[in-house]
Amino acid sequence: MTDAAYPTTPRNRVRRYPDRARYDEASVHAVLDAGLLAHVGYVIDGQPFVTPTAYWREGRRLYWHGSAASRMIRAQASGLPVCVTVSHLDGLIAARSAFVHSIQYRSVMAYGRARLVEGLDARRAALGAFLDRLYPGRTEEVRPPTDSELKQTSVIEMEIEEAVAKAKTGGVARIEADAAWDAWSGVIPISTVVGERIADAVQSAGAPVSPSLGLYLAGARLDAVLSAAAQSGLPVSA
Repeated sequence: MTDAAYPTTPRNRVRRYPDRARYDEASVHAVLDAGLLAHVGYVIDGQPFVTPTAYWREGRRLYWHGSAASRMIRAQASGLPVCVTVSHLDGLIAARSAFVHSIQYRSVMAYGRARLVEGLDARRAALGAFLDRLYPGRTEEVRPPTDSELKQTSVIEMEIEEAVAKAKTGGVARIEADAAWDAWSGVIPISTVVGERIADAVQSAGAPVSPSLGLYLAGARLDAVLSAAAQSGLPVSA
């Protein structure tokens, strides 16, 4: 844990509820490491696009991948400016007035330039890091990708130039005008949890679960599992 922080600039400075914003690495990386799905925003010929994609983090660098034929990948390959967002819905806030209803959330906006990871060896290393980031030690258990398979997949990297984490926690905001109403108010927690494993009926019926899958216990919160995997020390550095 360090005191390092991303620079605060006009691009990433939070203006609405600035008290909810954090620019330090620890806060930003905690939100990123608890997630798996990001939305990448970019512009091609004046047309904005937002593409959902799986991502992973190594230090101050984000990675995502896609088909080598993807329009997104082709556009981002040579330094296209992008904004990557990750968000977690943690709860619904029900209040006594319509205006005060809200949500609890954690989010990150990260800015940088997307670039193609060049070369099969670099691509193999990046995709291996992604597999181990989700399932620590998985690359030692499975067949490695062939050169032909790697050529079908492109990997994009983005050095995080600026980033901000923003979160809303706490309960219902109480205002005097609501005192005369008796509607229930409070927080409805929301989370994604891991389900029971379903073994492949042909390849893994009756087989023991691989050690790399040990974090994925039924009922565990997915964000907690992903955070634990990121802290395993295998692919992700703080």
